[in-house]
Amino acid sequence: MTDRPSSLLRRTARLAAAAALAAVVTSTPAAAVSPPGIVYFDPAVRAAELARPDRAAAREACLAIARDPAWADLPPLSALEPTDGYGSDNRSAPFSWAVMVLGGRALAGDQASAADLVRLLTRWAEADALAATPVSHDPYYALKRTLLPTIVAYAIVRPGLADAERTRIDDWLADLVPRVDRTFDGDVDHNNHRYLADSVLMAWGALTGDDALYRQGIERYRTALADARDDGSLPLEARRGARALWYTRHALTSLVVMAEIARAHGDDLYGASVEGRGFDLVLSYLTNGLASPALTATYAAANVIPGPSADFHTQDLGFLAERGHGRNYMAFVEAVRLLPPRTAPRRLIALRFDSRTAAERPLIDEYVGGNATCFWAQE
Repeated sequence: MTDRPSSLLRRTARLAAAAALAAVVTSTPAAAVSPPGIVYFDPAVRAAELARPDRAAAREACLAIARDPAWADLPPLSALEPTDGYGSDNRSAPFSWAVMVLGGRALAGDQASAADLVRLLTRWAEADALAATPVSHDPYYALKRTLLPTIVAYAIVRPGLADAERTRIDDWLADLVPRVDRTFDGDVDHNNHRYLADSVLMAWGALTGDDALYRQGIERYRTALADARDDGSLPLEARRGARALWYTRHALTSLVVMAEIARAHGDDLYGASVEGRGFDLVLSYLTNGLASPALTATYAAANVIPGPSADFHTQDLGFLAERGHGRNYMAFVEAVRLLPPRTAPRRLIALRFDSRTAAERPLIDEYVGGNATCFWAQE
């Protein structure tokens, strides 16, 4: 489905507004990201919170998945490869799962898990893992999906590393991370693929004190808001047929990642807006669609890369439940449900979460960087 000329003009104006706001951000005198060396939180501060009696359930969520000693010796992958048809290379999934589980356990004070995580990261760094990934949107999507939980988990153990260990892992990731800041002359340069890339770049910028990468994340977040329509739909996600809400949720997760990184560094992206379009508006498209999936049909009828089903009238809501590989695509709500003020979209997503998703804790997901319950739960 294409926009009418008036809609295109409005979107052009919104993009111009986003560019103007970004110019204000980037024109600010350069300064190191503050506080330096963290992504979502200071690991020592969160570890102290988790040790409190009133955070016992959150601490248990960090430790809920048992440590597998074999994870420390997972063989490195030299590359992620293109795949035929729908989907992307998932051979790094065991590595991602290991770093997500070990990172959460390390945050809760499990020293054996912390040691295994360092050993695993060091093993992959020494092998220059993933460095031979060919330049193509499909394997690069898989690379982004692997890098985010790697950075988030690494941030948890990095403060305690010796200089040589830190340098080895830093150098490996410093080579891989910039690769995802790439365009492929297509829609993937502007849809959830781009938002995922931006979340990776912003996380790395926050961890390493790269102010340019951090501020680029802020700029890209505002561009995403500028892309939204009046009803909160993101055009390149809402047209995805039966998976319109599925990919809207993908995009929202990356926006939450960027907003949480910003929040940890004193910047409010949840409250940012471009021509009246903010996070809550985009979130409302998801909550409205969940309440009445028929609302998605107008855009979803375009059926652009719809996934397994071509029936755009029936939205694939499989993301609402834990998936077979243990991931839960609603993990991002752990952060959103704590946000003030309690706007209508935030209340609605929290109600759905509390009535259904909370029972599936801990919520672990690559797109949010790990064990979200461990990271954000307050009870």
